[in-house]
Amino acid sequence: MSLGAVLAVSLVAVLAVSLGAGLAVPLRVVSGRDLGTSAVGPIGRAAPIGRVGSANRRRVTATAHPRFPVLVWSLTAARSAARGRRGRRWPSNSVLRIHPMQDVLVAGGGVIGLSIAWKAAASGMKVVLCDPSPGRGATWAAAGMLAPVTEAHIGEEAIVAMNLAAADRWPSFAAELETATGQSVGYRQCGTVVVAVDASDMAVIDRILAFHATLGLASRRLTASQCRELVPLLAPGVRGGASAPADHQVDNRLLAAALEKAVVAHGVDVVPACVSEICVSETGGRSGAAKRARATGVRLADGRTIDAGAVVVATGCWTPKLSGLPEGILPPVRPVKGHVLRLRGSASEPLIDRNVRCMVHGSYVYLVPRADGTIVVGATVEEMGYDTRIQAGAVYRLLRDAQSAVPGIVELELAESYAGLRPGSFDNGPYVGWTHLERLAVATGHYRNGILLGPVTADAVCGLLGGESLPDFLEPFRADRRVEAL
Repeated sequence: MSLGAVLAVSLVAVLAVSLGAGLAVPLRVVSGRDLGTSAVGPIGRAAPIGRVGSANRRRVTATAHPRFPVLVWSLTAARSAARGRRGRRWPSNSVLRIHPMQDVLVAGGGVIGLSIAWKAAASGMKVVLCDPSPGRGATWAAAGMLAPVTEAHIGEEAIVAMNLAAADRWPSFAAELETATGQSVGYRQCGTVVVAVDASDMAVIDRILAFHATLGLASRRLTASQCRELVPLLAPGVRGGASAPADHQVDNRLLAAALEKAVVAHGVDVVPACVSEICVSETGGRSGAAKRARATGVRLADGRTIDAGAVVVATGCWTPKLSGLPEGILPPVRPVKGHVLRLRGSASEPLIDRNVRCMVHGSYVYLVPRADGTIVVGATVEEMGYDTRIQAGAVYRLLRDAQSAVPGIVELELAESYAGLRPGSFDNGPYVGWTHLERLAVATGHYRNGILLGPVTADAVCGLLGGESLPDFLEPFRADRRVEAL
């Protein structure tokens, strides 16, 4: 399109609206060069550039080019001029707003999706997040353990390296979020003690400690008396255990609340609806060239569509439910059920003051204390599909095993029982990165470490949107890596 045509179209649109409203409209000439370069391709073709009205969320497009200026009309600038004030350069309620193609839609509002949306918006991108209940689901059910050492399992060296990098990111991430929102996320550097109830449990812990030693992890064997020095109210029959001083915790529910506040404060458009379908279009095909498919937005469960320059799928175990894509584009994550209990205790006289993992006759149970005296007890691992019913047997087993290690647990009030669905993968690792479909990224499959991996996942996805590569520790977990049968 020629320069004259661009100016004519822009001017007609401006005059039509402004004359109808009877306003003296301030105009601004903006060079396409000022608009930047897309994370998924250079600007210069039809690009999403904003909304026409905040209620109906319709999108419009315009053509930008480094040498072709575009007229921008701002309702805020008009109102500010009428009051004798200067308007913002990029007002959020512009009737015609130019966006670079980094315009992002995040599907899913758990800790992963919220963290991505916050960091993307903080970096200057225009972000839409779709979720009917942000901060709920697996994020709400979690215990908030940040446990790269005690979650280190034999044969999962790549996951261990990723988890260690994630743990290193947490202090700065928590500080950034608390500064941005003015509220605590409950990050506590309390350490973790692992205890064994019988000799066979201690033998298992010894094998795990030997594995830790090969990786140089910070853990050490404890005698029974050393365990009681750290956790005085342990059961008298505890045989010994281990210390993991670098395994900490964050209050997952305070974290979710802070992330929700942060995304709103940074201008993220939160749409309280489920994404049901990824919208795809084909481009190219001229002069014999093959057509290329790309993601262009989403369709919501109520039938509305939202366009975006890039789509990030962070829908956890619900990812396979999304339609509109060829088979094999989305990773085959599955739901893994977990029961979690919350027990109410005393904040002034806490039963325990650090994370306690208990090996009880071959089964694991953990206890995570909160600053308010609450203790989170979890968690079962069940292949039950999308079933979230609370089962009496699961609640009983968690309390029985917790009592075997910390008898006083049964004196506390049972405040809540909950069943969440973790997004599991074939190798227990997440899927992060661009898919084989252009402009479609995924961040899912974080299984038992979603809270721990939230910050580094957000950093990585925002880097991808800015044209960067995945960090080395996430390379083994690329979204397009080879998928084996579940």
